Amino acid sequence: MTVASTTPPPQINQPARIVAGTPAFRHITRAMIFGGFSTFSLLYSMQPLMPSLALQFALTPAQSSWVLSISTLSLAFSLLISSAISERIGRKPMMVAALALAATATVLCALTQDFSQLLLLRGLLGFALGGMPAVAVAYMGEEIEAAAMGTAVGLYIAGSAMGGMIGRLLSALLSDHFGWRTAMAAIGVAGIYAAWEFWRSLPLARNFKPAARVWGSLHQGLRLHLSDGGLCMLFCLAFMLTGCFVSVYNYIGYRLQGTPFGFSQSAAGTIALLYVLGMGSSVWVGRLVDRIGRRGVLWIVLLVMMAGLLLSLSNSLYIMIPGMALFTFGFFASHSVASSWVARRAQAYKAVASAIYLCFYYLGSSLIGSFTGVVWASHGWAGVVMLLAGILSVGLAITLRLRTLVPVVAV
Repeated sequence: MTVASTTPPPQINQPARIVAGTPAFRHITRAMIFGGFSTFSLLYSMQPLMPSLALQFALTPAQSSWVLSISTLSLAFSLLISSAISERIGRKPMMVAALALAATATVLCALTQDFSQLLLLRGLLGFALGGMPAVAVAYMGEEIEAAAMGTAVGLYIAGSAMGGMIGRLLSALLSDHFGWRTAMAAIGVAGIYAAWEFWRSLPLARNFKPAARVWGSLHQGLRLHLSDGGLCMLFCLAFMLTGCFVSVYNYIGYRLQGTPFGFSQSAAGTIALLYVLGMGSSVWVGRLVDRIGRRGVLWIVLLVMMAGLLLSLSNSLYIMIPGMALFTFGFFASHSVASSWVARRAQAYKAVASAIYLCFYYLGSSLIGSFTGVVWASHGWAGVVMLLAGILSVGLAITLRLRTLVPVVAV
């Protein structure tokens, strides 16, 4: 039997993948910037409000951190379900519904009367958002040519960084002047607008094929990807990267508002301006990856992240702020490289692969982020940095192991 008789026929009639610089590519990246913006602004807008919530509801720092952790935890569990459903109903409908429902939940947060109601809505918000991140990367992996994937994912993550920055800044400023409920209402309305722009801009998928057996496909995808050592290393790396990043931004507000800095809530919230570096790093590193590959880039940007973390130990703003800048730059660059590597390495069930990666990503945010609050209460910022430096050291070892990984395809 010949090879030709056992392989699928050439994909002659299948639409060509979208290349960089075309109108379709610009429409996709515009939509993904809005989608990333909305996801991160809705998800992380509560982060700078944690000290205020702790005071209002008589909570410890670790308890107040659950206003974010409950969202990321429910998002993590939602990802696999949402990616499976998207295999049946399509990528775009899933993402539009996710953004619209999460924005609505944020508006409703403004009407809550106690912390338990707030946690419930934040949990629903996270569950709804599960339909965006993994499906977005899968959509790009199906529609965009491989040579442009690094740039496309980088722009998506840049939009995420912009959303995280503006969401934090806006919530801190509005909360200082009008209260946190007004802040939540304003961010929710902005999220509804972003969902409309996403729906208007994103082209319908041309290469998507609905799965006949959704849950069977999920099971097969899980079995396939969890048996791939390279993907498993990338999944573990996602857990560590986001756990460290969210931990730092969870508790840096407490550090800045305490001695020796004494910042106000809105002044401490301006630390989110460093997300501008995240926007730049994700786009820059995406283009660098398109030229020289992921293997030579990932370990370097993670080392940058580690260096920035250690510099944040200083009590001098002239050292601490540049350290936070390096840390932020390194995180977004590392995440951009790792997530695009998952999309490139997975040869089938791409939405499931992205969902597993992001499930680990948000589990790290929830579990490491909450545990770090205990360390903050008992050992202060030095304890937080030492814990996270240990975790990043393990991550660095993984990136060095990935350099020797046998590729499934050219990565």
